[in-house]
Parts: sequence; structure tokens; C-alpha cells
Amino acid sequence: MSWSALRVAVTGSSGLIGDALVSSLRADGHTVHRVVRSREAAVDGDLYWSVERGEIDAEGFAGVDAVVHLAGEPLGEHRWDDETKRRIRASRVDGTRLLSEALAGLSDPPSVLVSGSAVGYYGSRGDEILTEAAGPGDDFLAEVVVAWEAAADPARDAGIRVAHPRTGVVIAERGPLIDKVRLPFSLGIGGRIGDGRQWVPWISLEDEVRALRFLLDGDLDGPVNLVAPNPVQNRELTEALGEVLRRPTIIPTPLLGIRVLYGEMGVSLATTSQRVVPRRLQDAGFAFGHPTLRPALRLALAG
Repeated sequence: MSWSALRVAVTGSSGLIGDALVSSLRADGHTVHRVVRSREAAVDGDLYWSVERGEIDAEGFAGVDAVVHLAGEPLGEHRWDDETKRRIRASRVDGTRLLSEALAGLSDPPSVLVSGSAVGYYGSRGDEILTEAAGPGDDFLAEVVVAWEAAADPARDAGIRVAHPRTGVVIAERGPLIDKVRLPFSLGIGGRIGDGRQWVPWISLEDEVRALRFLLDGDLDGPVNLVAPNPVQNRELTEALGEVLRRPTIIPTPLLGIRVLYGEMGVSLATTSQRVVPRRLQDAGFAFGHPTLRPALRLALAG
């Protein structure tokens, strides 16, 4: 795909990744149509949809060159009761199906749909090295991601190239990791979780945006791991955070405390071990700006 005068529609444009992607595309002169959930809040160029109502401005997508679908209920903001799990699943699966069916029905559909996904696909796998060829896990998030990716089948069946960026933990100033650890680590009470051996697949926000644009511009389809080439164990992440913030990290974080405060959500996100590597990205020639953790943390924590 040529990068001249592209029209790109983006769902989830107000989120951490979506906002950075929109800014990057517009800075390079591309036209971006935000896909928003409120008709009243829409401004010129915005497109409307409502996953809850099953409504979408399908005709507004006519003539769009590419779509990046990043919308979804946040995973780490609330304890995972039955209603939260329902919202997490519905926001991803129902939203992707609504969007992909609308695109499939266009007489002139976009050439590519980059439809968000996550490393949660793999479940917790210990020290196993996970490329895109690895099968799915069997926990809640793995089940959600399998259904999430399958919901894009209508677009795929209509001949649209569909890529699924399986994103890891995004390292950014407003990212979910930094938001949760900055205060306890700054106070000197941050520490490894459990034995600290669980693998954490991470990526800097800058590389995430560059990789999404790489997927738009290239020819990759199917699952693509959007993670840095050097995953780290939780104990190394802990040491790096302490080093960058110049604080001690000698007090382990008890799993019982995480369970009491955050329930299943906290334990799952804190203890899952995923040694994910970006094989397809690297094989396609993508060059990471932040292949190692400490420079990415320094950038994210500079503010």
C-alpha cells in the first residue's frame, strides 16, 4: 500500500495506543477518521458506531483505504466479576463482528483491516518460547482472544487483508504498567511478584505505533506478535524499574495482597508467564527502536 494521501479509520482512537497512532498518521499528512460512540461528540470526519446498539455508519467507511480496530473494554480497571467479563468479551467480539460485517458489505472495501488482538491468546506457558505458530491457552483471556480474532472472518472472507497485532504490555507514561507501579516503586515498596520468574512480553509505545503502521503498509496477515524481541522475567522488570526510579526493590509483592485487592484480574495479569517473541515482524524486516527494556522505561518515566 502506498503511503500517499491515505484515508484511515481508527476505532479506540481515544485510548493510549489509538491516540498515539492518530497523531502519528496525521503528522505525516494522512486523513484519519475517528470511529466514535457518540453522535453528539462527533466532529467533521468522525464516523459513528455503537456496539451496544449494533449500529454503525457503514457508508461512512466507503472510500477508506485502511481500518485500524483498537476498541475494547480495558482489562485492568475493575475486578473480573461476571458482568465485567461479559463487557470485556462483548466489546471485543461483538465490536469486531459489527465492524468486519460492515466492511465486508461495502462495494469498495478498504484493502486492509488491522484488527487488535493480544498476547493473552497464549495463556500462561512458563518458559516456552511463543511465536505466532503457538496454539491458544485455556484461560479466560485466551478464550476471549480466540473469539476476538475469529470475529474478523467476515472481512477476511470478503477479500480484505486482515492482520491481528497481538500486543503485549505497552511501556508508556500513561500505560497500564507505569500507572500501576510508579507510586509503590517511587515509595520504595515495589518488588517482584511471587518468585518473579514469570515472563513479561512488552513493547514501547513508539514501537507499537510504528509496528501498526508497518502492518498497514506491508503485506502481513493473520496473527503478528507486537512485542519487543527481548521479553523479561518479572524479577528483571522489577530490577529495571528500581534502577530507573533509583529506589530499592527488595520487598516482594505478596500474591495474597494482589488477590485481596484485585481478585482474579490482578492474579491473572500479575502471574501469567508469556515468553512471546516477534518472529513474523522481524522476519518481515521490522527494526525495533527500543529492543531492550531499560531505555524504554527511561523514556516512559522521563515525564
